[in-house]
Amino acid sequence: MRTQVVIIGSGPSGLLLGQLLYRAGIDNIVLDRSSKEHILGRIRAGVLEEGMVGLMEQAGAAARMQRENLPHDGFDLIFDDEVHRIDLFGLTGGKRVHVYGQTEITQDLMDAREAEGLQSFYEASDVRPHDFDGSRPYVTFEHDGQDHRIECDFVAGCDGFHGICRQVVPDGAMETFEKVYPFGWLGLLSDVPPVHDELIYANHRRGFALCSMRSKTRSRYYVQCLASERAEDWTADAFWDELRRRLPEETAERVTTGPALEMSIAPLRSVVSEPMRFGRLFLAGDAAHIVPPTGAKGLNLAASDVHYLLEGLRDYYADGSEAGIDAYSQRALHRIWNAERFSWWMTSVTHRFPDMSGFDRHIQRAEFSQLVHSKAASTVLAENYVGLPY
Repeated sequence: MRTQVVIIGSGPSGLLLGQLLYRAGIDNIVLDRSSKEHILGRIRAGVLEEGMVGLMEQAGAAARMQRENLPHDGFDLIFDDEVHRIDLFGLTGGKRVHVYGQTEITQDLMDAREAEGLQSFYEASDVRPHDFDGSRPYVTFEHDGQDHRIECDFVAGCDGFHGICRQVVPDGAMETFEKVYPFGWLGLLSDVPPVHDELIYANHRRGFALCSMRSKTRSRYYVQCLASERAEDWTADAFWDELRRRLPEETAERVTTGPALEMSIAPLRSVVSEPMRFGRLFLAGDAAHIVPPTGAKGLNLAASDVHYLLEGLRDYYADGSEAGIDAYSQRALHRIWNAERFSWWMTSVTHRFPDMSGFDRHIQRAEFSQLVHSKAASTVLAENYVGLPY
């Protein structure tokens, strides 16, 4: 087999890149070691920047999202029961975020790819890129008991932090920066109406809480927990009780409880690996970086990686220019580090750290007070939350 770009990984970043390349006239094949059912069964975030929404429209996969997404013009920030609304729309000159589940995005992109008859291999084993440091890379894999080889021009590694594309980077060629936070998020998904029509971020003496949603009838809630805790040690009733303790009384009384469709604990960490290009192999999304979910940047950063990589590959095939692919890593990392800084800041302002002193707590309160009383401070938060320009 031969194609122009092999995309390893069929999460949102890999599928989005494949669809955008196809619409730019660039042939591509997608490989994934997992089944479609497994990929669609993963519970992930769903707060989208307008840049991500625009890329879905550009990919021709936005019809359902445009019907069903929930535009949000702001969110509530709570510090010890004091509520302050961040007016995203007003502070950014008309920008907002959109709530639409990552699973739905993945389904829409899968459907768009199938509708175009584009080639994909799911449940592919022993996937491995070769000779990406030269001019004739290729990828080998096994599928349905048969060995396959795809000749290509470029390989896009969209296969996550534990994927093969990170593993084949030569020793010493990549530097990784990491910060591990001493807590996690216990999340519960339930088919109950959200407590509020916008997100709620709460900093409480018992720990952080987040009230989010996937639709008008499906809610996603989180409470900060110890990194050592296990989801199996919690019941849904215990979760609901703890969530309500961390919310103002009036808000807590409005919480509708119900059975848990899913409960899990997500550890929080920041990871950035650089560079993101190794000859004709490019890393994108979680293969290159991870952010704490506090700032809702994980999926959105993957989308901006796709944007920069698309521009570089499009220029290469249109006029032979390598300027875009040469600049890919630098352009992507500039935006990544800005998003990492914002996610770190949001985490530090909204969470209780195990070793916090009285001084640290007063600093958090001062940060919150500045957001309440300073339009400039709130504007910086809003501009980062809705997404910095590509």
